[in-house]
Amino acid sequence: MPALIAHLKSLLKDATRASWEMFKVMIPVIIVVKILQELELIGYLAWPLKPLMGLVGLPAEMGLVWATAIVNTTYAGLIVFLSLAADHPLTTAQATVLAVLILVAHALPMESAIARRSGARFLFQCAVRLVGAFTLGWLLNTIYTATGTLQEPATVLFRVDQQAADPTLATWAVDQSINLASIFVVILVLLVMMRLLTALRIVEMMNRLLRPLLKLIGIGPKASAITVIGLTMGLSYGGGLIISEARKGSVGKEDVFYSLTLMGLCHSLIEDTLLLALIGGHISGIFWGRLIFAVVAVAGIVQIVRRLPPHVQNNYLWVGK
Repeated sequence: MPALIAHLKSLLKDATRASWEMFKVMIPVIIVVKILQELELIGYLAWPLKPLMGLVGLPAEMGLVWATAIVNTTYAGLIVFLSLAADHPLTTAQATVLAVLILVAHALPMESAIARRSGARFLFQCAVRLVGAFTLGWLLNTIYTATGTLQEPATVLFRVDQQAADPTLATWAVDQSINLASIFVVILVLLVMMRLLTALRIVEMMNRLLRPLLKLIGIGPKASAITVIGLTMGLSYGGGLIISEARKGSVGKEDVFYSLTLMGLCHSLIEDTLLLALIGGHISGIFWGRLIFAVVAVAGIVQIVRRLPPHVQNNYLWVGK
């Protein structure tokens, strides 16, 4: 019993710490979005993004969701989505495309900085994730539209029902507080699930399955183990290990670059996939589509990069030694 209580305290502490760090970013975002809605400026801000969102089958307003996730975090993007979802309902296909955009390109200033500390060029990592996100979103939208699949209304589990068509500020504040409390619960549940999956060796099994695939696309054995950690657990975990190994000189700069590029396009396959499923994202896109696209894209990048002259590699892809 004492061990169980200590474990529960540890989980609550970790969830509280993670939630607080995100709430410091999210709460200002919530207030700004509310002000923009009250002033009826959301449509004007989203208008420049309409052609881009139209190419992936999304309402222009969803561009604001993606832009928020790009510069902040996945959770900040979800807060904006929750603020707009009632007025802009999505199909399952659209929710999947939006989820993929967020999953591939989010928190770019922070996560690309991790890549930069490992020796990869910041601008390339940002560019490949933005282009990759849009390309995968376009491919999925094209497939879903052509086949007529996932056209039913999205099942959004991560939502607070509005009690009034034009809620008062007090009602809005209560709703947003419930949203934030829901995020805390989601984080806590995800932490529990990750520990259970680790204890049941499911994460270890995924690691064994992915390693041969990494070898096939050209990522060396010294970087493959770290890459698998990033793919399954998250870029912060894998990126941190890559930084450590790169500084030791035990992993070559080419493998560091390939590993970080793959992790940028596809990381946290367990936690982030579960999170984006809450807004209606379908596993065909948020898990399988993301994984397959990342592997194929990086396999192609490996072949192209190996044919580039050294000065191009050192100037635009990674920091030369």
